Amino acid sequence: MQNYLQKAEILIEALPYIRKFNSKIILIKYGGSAMENEDIKMSVMQDIALFKLVGLKPVIVHGGGKEITAMCEKLNVKNEFKNGLRVSSKETVEVAEAMLYKINKSLVQNLELQGVKAIGISGKDGFLLDCVKKDEDLGFVGEIKNVNAKILNDLLEKDFLPIIAPIGMDDEANTYNVNADDVACEIAKALRAEKLVFLSDVEGLYEDFSNKNSLISKIDIQKAKELCKKTQGGMLVKLQSCIQACESGVERIHIVDGRVKHSLLLEIFTDEGIGTVITRK
Repeated sequence: MQNYLQKAEILIEALPYIRKFNSKIILIKYGGSAMENEDIKMSVMQDIALFKLVGLKPVIVHGGGKEITAMCEKLNVKNEFKNGLRVSSKETVEVAEAMLYKINKSLVQNLELQGVKAIGISGKDGFLLDCVKKDEDLGFVGEIKNVNAKILNDLLEKDFLPIIAPIGMDDEANTYNVNADDVACEIAKALRAEKLVFLSDVEGLYEDFSNKNSLISKIDIQKAKELCKKTQGGMLVKLQSCIQACESGVERIHIVDGRVKHSLLLEIFTDEGIGTVITRK
């Protein structure tokens, strides 16, 4: 009987969050180890399906960096990173687009198995992500100039769950590899998402990234800017994107350990949460 009561208490704890976020858009950046381990992948799909079925409006932006790197190595396509971003030749972009398409349709399939209507698209579909070249030294890495939010709002209105691959296009139909964290932030801003959640390979943000006991549970954007001075590589890119999203209107951004089963549910539907929350104030 005690076990049944504990389960009931967990459901009751989730109730105010379900009520608060009903019909609200939750943008989820899905990547890292959460995409590689089959058990974790299944728990992520279950969490997202539950969000959808209790009335939230989840939108997924996914990465695929490790798969792209592996395929580039297999095809002898040069792999190089600068400041946490992949230097992208035309050949690199072709590999990235192919691998991201494969991942995208796999996610659609997994969510359909959970009873959710999902549609996979890339930033090229309907000119969702209008891009320009970010930096000549990075090749065909895109910086997002505009997000066509109408496409996503139309899909949400028709009760579909959009799954977005981070590939963009410019006015001359050139294809760009776009950092998935940037895509997540820009789409969250365009949709005026209630929350933006990053599934990461770390527990959250740390005061000192060499000290795993210095995990930060909650931080505002001013302190996050100070933390940038001590952060490097991919996490710096992620943190800078988070700050820009907060400054543009996203109220709360969560960085959650995607290696933990059901980390999305624990972060969104419990009082304590398990990662780092970045707030505007």
